[in-house]
Amino acid sequence: MRLDLAEDVGALTARLVDIESVSGAEKALADAVEEALRALPHLTVLRDGDAVVARTDLGRAERVVIAGHIDTVPVAGNLPSRTEDGVLYGCGTSDMKSGVAVQLKLCLLAAPNRDLTFVFYDCEEIEAERSGLLRLTRTHPEWLAGDFAVVMEPTDGLIEGGCQGTLRAEITVKGVRAHSARSWEGVNAVHGIAPVLDRLVRYEPRSPLVDGLRFREGLNAVGVRGGVAGNVIPDECVVTVNYRFAPDRTIEEAFAHVCEVFDGFDVRLTDGSPGARPGLTDPVAAAFAAAIGGTPRAKLGWTDVARFSALGMPAVNCGPGNPDVAHTAGESVSLAKIVESERRMTEWLTEQTGGR
Repeated sequence: MRLDLAEDVGALTARLVDIESVSGAEKALADAVEEALRALPHLTVLRDGDAVVARTDLGRAERVVIAGHIDTVPVAGNLPSRTEDGVLYGCGTSDMKSGVAVQLKLCLLAAPNRDLTFVFYDCEEIEAERSGLLRLTRTHPEWLAGDFAVVMEPTDGLIEGGCQGTLRAEITVKGVRAHSARSWEGVNAVHGIAPVLDRLVRYEPRSPLVDGLRFREGLNAVGVRGGVAGNVIPDECVVTVNYRFAPDRTIEEAFAHVCEVFDGFDVRLTDGSPGARPGLTDPVAAAFAAAIGGTPRAKLGWTDVARFSALGMPAVNCGPGNPDVAHTAGESVSLAKIVESERRMTEWLTEQTGGR
């Protein structure tokens, strides 16, 4: 299926949605994006796997990266797309093909006031190691270089600065195995996790201000693993906890905090990703915030702004989708929100006072 970038942004979103692109199967959509962008003479188009990058080279004083993933979660009986009462329904409408449609419309700007890099990447919705953006940071970091990045993740049109970090850790409690008919001869490891759960119940999370935005942390049990058989006293039980931490802490500091909370227990870090500070005090970011309007808020979740932050550039989330309906069977997006996002982004990139 071909993409017509001259279509209005709502129709373009519907066309993107109807090209199924569940994580790991984005080739058809990546091909369509690449074909559409190669027809634009003012862009240099590059490709790595199913990630497509397009760049202007106008000698502007600033370069802005505008990024969005082209994959979706598995389809839930919500394709093809449909429109009712000004709302577009379908898999990926909110997260984040409406944002990708805005990106594609911005690619038509032949003389923006800032040099632009557009990144369309694969495998965001699955494990981090398969992320197309992570792959690009390793194989072609020069393609991603810039002064500021906008990730078009769904924010309902608001600016969400930075993102939380996240880690998972396992707390292991040991016991002594025994026959359940003679339980007094053993030590039940499942019973032994009671103090772990009690500490979680009594835990008071921080709500720190980071660069003027209020983040809210959380430490929660997300899994319990234990038991041998229906007639055996278990000798091991593992509680998996997830810590969502504000970006004023590194992963090392966050893990040290988890170890402190569970002092006396065996705690093992299993995975983690750093957060990203909002960076809205940076002049380019501040100009963007002024152009978009509204009151910026903290991103209470992890997004790829963290990858751009790791590359040394401030980044924000700002897209037309509604995060509350992302990944649901009834996923949808307001067509008016998509139009508004395109308008505000276009005004920012064409105003005469910025980026010269």
